[in-house]
Amino acid sequence: MNSTRLGVGIIGAGRVGPLIGAALSRAGHGLVGITPPSESGRERVQAILPGVVYADSLQIIERSELVVVALPDHELAGFIEGMSLQNAWNTGQLVLHTSITHGLDVLTGARAQGVIPLALHPLMEFTGTSMDLTRMSGAWCVISAPAIAEPIASALAVEMGMEPLVVSEENRAQVASAIALATGFSHTTIHEAASRLKAAGIDNPGVVMQPLVNSSIENALRLFAGNERELGGED
Repeated sequence: MNSTRLGVGIIGAGRVGPLIGAALSRAGHGLVGITPPSESGRERVQAILPGVVYADSLQIIERSELVVVALPDHELAGFIEGMSLQNAWNTGQLVLHTSITHGLDVLTGARAQGVIPLALHPLMEFTGTSMDLTRMSGAWCVISAPAIAEPIASALAVEMGMEPLVVSEENRAQVASAIALATGFSHTTIHEAASRLKAAGIDNPGVVMQPLVNSSIENALRLFAGNERELGGED
């Protein structure tokens, strides 16, 4: 897709949308604009996307060849439906959402107006800062798309520095559950461990724990991979 420069519009100025916009811009695509952030988020968005144009959702959709909808899960379906009721979508337009919870079904209303639906979810936690661009490089990215559009979704992931991981619609819920389990467990456990170190008089528990946590996760994944290989070798 390097030969095709798309006009990209971003719906959602939270932690994910601006970084997707920055990664696509860095890959050579043109940034049409982004929906306005909250007052407290303006400085953050400007740091990631200097000089970006703010526009409302209808203007973003009208002007864009690729619309990235980076909204919270609970807002996504309502937004797609609302824009569909206004006949806002353009035939042949790429519409991509970043939710792991929702699959392509959430884009049904837009598909009825001729868009090409894509779902793309980076397997990483976003801070909403420029460090996410570095973390994106080499991260895996769950993608869903109609068979004819899978190469487009994969190319977008690769252009942003990520490895595409195609997930079927029937397996999407299980993947979302695995991600929630991994991130939720790690947050709870690490927070509790850090609190105990703090109570023990250690002023920088995060710094102290980082090598331990990283090595522990690496070992757990290595052991899992080893077990998988052993099971795979059985008759």
